[in-house]
Order: sequence, then structure tokens, then C-alpha cells
Amino acid sequence: MGYQVGEHTYEPVEGWGTLPEGYEFFQVAGVAADSEDNIYLFTRSDHKVMVLDRDGNFLRAWDVGFNQPHGMTIGHDGNLYFADMGSHTVTKYSPEGDLLMTLGNKDQPSDTGGEVEKFLVVKAAGPFNRPTGIAANGSGEIFVSDGYLNARVHKFAADGTYLLAWGAPGKTDPSHFHNPHGIGIDPAGRVVVCDRENHRLQLFDQDGNFLDIWTADFRLPTSVCFGPDDTVLVTELESRFSILDSEGNLIGRWGGEESRTPGQFVAPHCVTVDSHGDIYIGEVLEGQRVQKFARV
Repeated sequence: MGYQVGEHTYEPVEGWGTLPEGYEFFQVAGVAADSEDNIYLFTRSDHKVMVLDRDGNFLRAWDVGFNQPHGMTIGHDGNLYFADMGSHTVTKYSPEGDLLMTLGNKDQPSDTGGEVEKFLVVKAAGPFNRPTGIAANGSGEIFVSDGYLNARVHKFAADGTYLLAWGAPGKTDPSHFHNPHGIGIDPAGRVVVCDRENHRLQLFDQDGNFLDIWTADFRLPTSVCFGPDDTVLVTELESRFSILDSEGNLIGRWGGEESRTPGQFVAPHCVTVDSHGDIYIGEVLEGQRVQKFARV
């Protein structure tokens, strides 16, 4: 069964991903494709960073002691960025697995007055309190969505210098967030934030100035990335995946019923796209897998 989106059909690739004995797709929280179409998985299994080729063949895993993996991205320079929600840090690694930078104070959450996830925090604060996602622009500047127990987007220079932040806790107004959960930079340079508990995407320039809000009947948007033809790819925790155009108009959507059958989802959490336009979606909670959809 394929899913028609504009001129293209996306076909589920059943059984994508072969792991060695003792490895598992346990809560695939983050996913990213590098310039060679290798697919990096940031999971909550014993092997937290695993790398597969685009055909699903296992290549390698990293022995890195993350606390609670969440979002990840790969920068224009090929370096990798990881949001470790459990330790309140964001780290930068080389493709070989060497630690290059740590942002935030390990195991020291910022003071937002928040203690229970899904409840709106009392106030916004500095980095970090359970950070969720990362984006990097062509100059190496870093943008972090923060997060489960904060209501901010933080911007850092390429060397890790803290530059600015924006956002406040709230449910309706522009620049107010309730769990900024995923973040990306689109081809036009706009910063797109998944304002998850408010069921919307918010768009900003790279200095934090508000540009737009997209609703598109989202159900807890979790992650955003950008595909061919200026498409915007969004996972929604309530078992859906959506494709929009660059103006926020919905052009394709599938899922909607919680199921482990191919093409359906259980808690889709992260998304990436390779150079062929193929889509990879990781699932958490009871999902425990990554699905590939080949662009025909």
C-alpha cells in the first residue's frame, strides 16, 4: 500500500533495518541522515547510537553513555548534535564519535518551576531543563528547543557561546510554548518549532522574531524536517505523519490509528529524509521501531 503525495507515492519498506544479535530498536527517539545516506538512530536501548545504511544494513554503534536520548541532527559540516533530555545537556560529536562540545550543566536543570511533564512551567529560564531538539545553520550556529520543563528556544554561536533566547510559557499567544519539542531550519532559513502541547508549529527568523503559526489540525507535533520540493515533514505523537508545503498547507497525511502494521504508527517521534527523498520515522513508547517509506 502506497501513500500518494502530489506527484509521488511513498511505499512502506517492510522489515527495514537488520541489527546484530543483542541489539534492538527500543524507543527510536532521534533519527538523521548524513551526506552519504547513512541513517543514524538515537535510541533508548543499550546501544544508544546505531548507524545503518539506506538499505537497512547495520554498520556500527557508538559506546556513549547518554542518559535519556531525545532529538538529534547532523550539521552541514557532518558533525552530530544530540539532546540528552535526562542529563539536561546538548552535545556535539564528530562522525567518528569524538566529543567536541557540551552545552548545559550536566544533571543540573535550570529553574523553571516545572516538576511534572505535560504541565505548563511557571517561568522560562536558561539552558536547559529537559531539552528536546537541535538545529544547526550553515554557519554552525546552534538552536535548541527546551523543552519538556522549559518554554524556550536557545541560540548558540558555533563555538558554544550563548547568544540569545526566546519564548515564554503559554497556550495561545505567538512565541509562547507548551513543550517546544522539535526544531528545524527550513531552506528559507526560518526556524520551525514543534509547539507540541499547543498542537501547532511556530516559525521565527534566526533572531527569534515571530513570523507565523501553522495549525493544520496537528495532534501533538513532535519533529520536523525538510524534504524535496520544499516540503515540510512532521511527525505527530498521536499516530500520524504529515507533509506540508512551504506555506503550511497540508498536502499529504497518513496514519491516524495506532497500529504496528506497515504505514501505521505507534507514537511517531522523529523523522529524517535522505538524498533520494526516502523518509525514515522513529517511534517511541510502544512503537519500538523505525519505518522507511521509499519515494517512488
